[in-house]
Amino acid sequence: MQLQQLASFVAVAETAHFTHAAERMRVAQPSLSKSIKALEMELGARLFSRARGNVALTPAGEALLPLARRMLADAETARREVAELAGLRRGRVRLGATPSLCAGLLADALARYHRDYPGIDLIVEEGGSRDLVGDLARGRLDLALIILPLHSSDPALVTEEILVESLVVASPAGAGTVGPRDSAGDVGSTAEGEGLAPVAGRGRRAFVRIEDLRGKPLVMFRRGYDLREATIAACRQAGFEPRFAVEGGEMDAVLRFVEAGLGVAVVPSMVLDGRPGLRGVPLAPPGLRRTVALAHRKDVEPTRAAQAFRATLLSYLSEAAEEGALPQGVGLAGLPME
Repeated sequence: MQLQQLASFVAVAETAHFTHAAERMRVAQPSLSKSIKALEMELGARLFSRARGNVALTPAGEALLPLARRMLADAETARREVAELAGLRRGRVRLGATPSLCAGLLADALARYHRDYPGIDLIVEEGGSRDLVGDLARGRLDLALIILPLHSSDPALVTEEILVESLVVASPAGAGTVGPRDSAGDVGSTAEGEGLAPVAGRGRRAFVRIEDLRGKPLVMFRRGYDLREATIAACRQAGFEPRFAVEGGEMDAVLRFVEAGLGVAVVPSMVLDGRPGLRGVPLAPPGLRRTVALAHRKDVEPTRAAQAFRATLLSYLSEAAEEGALPQGVGLAGLPME
């Protein structure tokens, strides 16, 4: 079994067409067909069925596909690792991160890494934690910043907790809302009844209860976002089903929809930096928090370039914490938050 044969097999599986696969591999179609036939003889099973011009995977082909993708990814990692032995002058880091981190802390950490290792290619994949975990398992990422906990069905990963961030309820900054309760229990004015009612807690810091979201229109993320699951779970634990005004968005779309007055959304506090059109109100203690972890596959040692990125990221976060430069509502894992 040769890597070229596996690459040809994956190309046919992904294109469902021998001619298109040959074009992708930049080989003649007869050569590609010969490579597939040799692989089938090696394995003792047909990998594709051809009926009326349609190419489809057989059960044997379906079983081989994820393994072939992983072997090809591991081979590429080996090539990169050997190239990096020259002192990290060459290499690549494929990093996955949630949208809130891409819009916040990650940019400065990447800038520092690029300054220290200008020859390393940086590839960033933005997505929800479940999507990133899948990409790690398939060998499409070297590292990923994901949200814990992992699900029981997730693949075996090595995770390192690095940050804890608070979730807040985002609403339009200029919308009419019920004001904080004063010491006598009187409530301030309200607009059209769609606003939330922040309540003054200790030190008169305003907060809202998860129960205050009952019946309120919510702007909800697409499936695959951990924020979607966290919000729905919190509402159900409080005894009600959330009402969606609109759903299916990415982070930027969700924030824009909230700005436009479609509803409110539960988001990480850090994403509200630089958005004067939005305000964030913390949830009542104990509130909602989530833990951010740096993850990689358990069966694959990270490349030297990936290890160098980890060191750069942790150094940057530690310095930012000491200088008080972390976004509001964000702290280092294992340390108390203000």
